[in-house]
Amino acid sequence: MTTVRRVLVGVSGGIASYKACSVVRRLKEAGADVDVVMTAAAAEFVRPVTFEALCGHSVTTSLWERGRALAHIDLGRKPNLIVVCPATANLLARAAQGIADDLLTAILLAREVPVLAAPAMNDNMFAQPVTSANIDTLRANGWTFVGPAVGSLAEGPSERPGRMVEPEEIVAEALRLLRAPHSSLSGKHVLVTAGPTREYLDPVRVITNPSSGRMGFALACAAYERGAQVTLVTGPTQLPTPYGVETVKVVTTCQLRDAIAERLTRADVILMAAAPSDYSAGEPAGDKLKREDGTITLRLEPTPDVLKSTAELRQETCIAVGFALETTGGVERARAKLESKQLDLIVLNSESDPKSGFETETNKVTLVTKSEAAELPLLSKQQVAENILDRVEKLL
Repeated sequence: MTTVRRVLVGVSGGIASYKACSVVRRLKEAGADVDVVMTAAAAEFVRPVTFEALCGHSVTTSLWERGRALAHIDLGRKPNLIVVCPATANLLARAAQGIADDLLTAILLAREVPVLAAPAMNDNMFAQPVTSANIDTLRANGWTFVGPAVGSLAEGPSERPGRMVEPEEIVAEALRLLRAPHSSLSGKHVLVTAGPTREYLDPVRVITNPSSGRMGFALACAAYERGAQVTLVTGPTQLPTPYGVETVKVVTTCQLRDAIAERLTRADVILMAAAPSDYSAGEPAGDKLKREDGTITLRLEPTPDVLKSTAELRQETCIAVGFALETTGGVERARAKLESKQLDLIVLNSESDPKSGFETETNKVTLVTKSEAAELPLLSKQQVAENILDRVEKLL
């Protein structure tokens, strides 16, 4: 986060309490200042000292701690967001009725900030009409809910909702609640492409490249956090589907082009981080090519220029960002692409740094516009994504 935000994580007593540790850690990694309040029942599952080590602050568990008589008022006002995970059926019922018989429910009643809750309980408990009514009451009072999910519970497998969603989903929704109100991307349609494409030589062999898709996925996640409605069109990767992002999977360059064309007229921003194959086989073999056939001559043909093809379909107000990897004349060639493909920004990847580019967790890029070329230091791809989106927001 570009601005440090304070988050209060409230932990109530359920078997999913241990997952709150990951939520706290991930919020800290995202730059949030985190406090933790636990119910007495939660402390039976995870000891307060665990959360103290993770958040760096003392953990409060009782209304009656000496010197903390007004803790519920102070902790209800200080944070920018309260995250309750897990939110048990008991906690939701008490909060919906305005009961404040422990520190966490007192804070929730005295709060002046948004609340994000991640329900977790037995599937029968979640299915009860009274639980639905309590959630409706809290939602009407400004609460936001994420989950529950379907999956294994403490008592065994279940095919009904009840399981708390994973920490990654809770943190993604928390960051969106924190960041969207301050972002010009909030409510915008953002189209992102990621990963490689594959062009088949025969039924089992392909022309491709080593793109991992990490850069595009990082952009999609960062845009979602900023409040955008995000569509990710991705070639084959091993990355998990980002939470909250519409994900469209393609294989070939033509499929990538068509998927973009189908969605582009609705986009306010397009971020073309995919690495499509530049060539395809002129005549792919219908059967697997055999080694014993000896030397094979391939005729390769250029694939469609996906980036250039978007120029005709984009709205005039759509911000278009392309990516390039050049081995010579980087900035000059990037500026030529900027002009020929009618882009607002090109992200020029460094080919010389072994920690940058394909199959790495980091990237070293230069942000190239018509008037400037801003070289960034070696950063994580998440940090690069934030820098790109900062520039996009200025363009908006």
